[in-house]
Amino acid sequence: MSTTTAKPSLDVDVLVIGSGAGGLSAAVTAAYHGLKVIVVEKAAVCGGATSWSGGWAWTPGNPLAKAAGVDEDREQFRTYLSHRLGENYDAARVEAFLEAVPHMVGFFEQKTSLKFVPGAKINDIYGKTPGAGTGHRSVGPAPFNARSIRPEVRAKMRHQLYETSFLGMGIMAGPDLTKFLAASQGSISGLLHAAKRFVPHIFDLLVHRRSMQLVNGTALTGRLMKSADDLGVDIRVSTPARRLITDATGAVTGAEVEGPDGPYTITAARGVVLATGGFPQDIERRATLFPKTPTGREHWTLTPKEATGDGLTLAEAAGAHFKTDLASPAAWCPVSLVPYASGRQGVFPHIMDRAKPGSLGVRRDGKRFVNEANGYYDYVAALIDATPEGETVESWQIADARFVRKYPLGMAKPLPVPLFPYLRSGYLKKGRTLEELARNCGIDPQGLKETVARFNENARRGVDPDFDRGETAFNRYGGDPKTAPNPSLAPVEKGPFYAVRVVPGSFGTFAGIDVDSRARVLNAAGQPIGGLYAVGNDQASVMGGHYPAGGINLGPALTFGYVAARDAAGITDYEDDASSVPAAR
Repeated sequence: MSTTTAKPSLDVDVLVIGSGAGGLSAAVTAAYHGLKVIVVEKAAVCGGATSWSGGWAWTPGNPLAKAAGVDEDREQFRTYLSHRLGENYDAARVEAFLEAVPHMVGFFEQKTSLKFVPGAKINDIYGKTPGAGTGHRSVGPAPFNARSIRPEVRAKMRHQLYETSFLGMGIMAGPDLTKFLAASQGSISGLLHAAKRFVPHIFDLLVHRRSMQLVNGTALTGRLMKSADDLGVDIRVSTPARRLITDATGAVTGAEVEGPDGPYTITAARGVVLATGGFPQDIERRATLFPKTPTGREHWTLTPKEATGDGLTLAEAAGAHFKTDLASPAAWCPVSLVPYASGRQGVFPHIMDRAKPGSLGVRRDGKRFVNEANGYYDYVAALIDATPEGETVESWQIADARFVRKYPLGMAKPLPVPLFPYLRSGYLKKGRTLEELARNCGIDPQGLKETVARFNENARRGVDPDFDRGETAFNRYGGDPKTAPNPSLAPVEKGPFYAVRVVPGSFGTFAGIDVDSRARVLNAAGQPIGGLYAVGNDQASVMGGHYPAGGINLGPALTFGYVAARDAAGITDYEDDASSVPAAR
């Protein structure tokens, strides 16, 4: 006679599956409101793609802006989004986002260890669109020293993405980055700043085997994890969720998970929050949904390997609707592939270099196809559209000798870092002339020569009649203020010439689980599934598959994590969440 052993079981109020910005936001908010919370994470470390991001969140109307004297009317945000999202504008969800944002930022700023810095100079991407902002609509995590986090929790934190670091040390956009670039041009103050940052980093590597100076995405997840730990949240890594548990009505009551010691059940009285990071690593879904990716492998994502769509799979099994009718299935980003001697291939995001003066992007025909200084989403969308069916989707970012000594070109760093490792690995291509560079890259030499000649003639005058580069505040901020008359334009004329191959990538997915304005998961009939929420990239993007501003992944992730947790806690007003304006910095 055989016997069966019942799986061990735990009882909580809220179960969060996944540990990026959305999941940790939900966990911290729920715990603050007195709920017992467990976070389970499939990977051996927490943070997901959030830890590898720049950490900036689009948060229009946030209290830091008000503290700085910027008090925009919400109608401006609606106007901008309605113009940018068009037929994908979901009024109920957008309104819920705009309503919750200032309260979310105020709550974390005043009640937790998550402190912010204002994005005073970060502009919305489409400056000519009605309602566009020219600063103060974003916040980023304040730099954070990991020594303040308990070692047991610190061991569960994902490291900075190596490709976006300097030997593992993160560099924050803004004054930190500006000073590092100044150091590459011999500035004494820049060199002192670089030394002040780099010497402690080397010490941390020797003693702690990781960077302890957290900036960007690692600061965001580090501060959220400390907040969760302070509030008693139980964070469990290497613990994937295998199945959602439902009752006779179809409501979700918990999940079966599998930890290092075997499977067990977690019953969640108030709800389950899906926050597994979308499906950017699901090759089959990519092949089905991503354009000009016939096998799903012609795409490179800036997300951990664990982001394979687990949340979507779990939700669909419980009756959820997979929403795919968005403007784009993913948040595109141009990337280059970095070969290492070990055989590993890194993925580098081209965020900063495209806007710097003295560089341009071309396809294999040698022709430009986009305003290179616009958003990363626009670059890839234009590249996909410009590539004929059946042809490899790729471009080349071209620069001259002056550029590569002053600015990064992809992974290649400016002075004093040598270029030869990138040339030797084949990552960086070089030519004494434009024609030689073109042959080395497989670009049409005559097409490239003609394109650069036209580009240079216009750049000297500070104009770009072909793509309007440098005409918006967003373009100019990404350029170099020392370059006149247009901070984003300079001729490409001093040999030798260099190029990096750029291919389609993404920060994550936009298509996802259909939800309502309270982040409740909806079925095919548009009805909420009891006890189930989706946040972060598991949730179909509130931006409808568009990319109107930097930080439109993390802003909604933090906000709808906050909204979902409050809904699970039965809280309907914001009065107790400290949404008052913080003191000006």
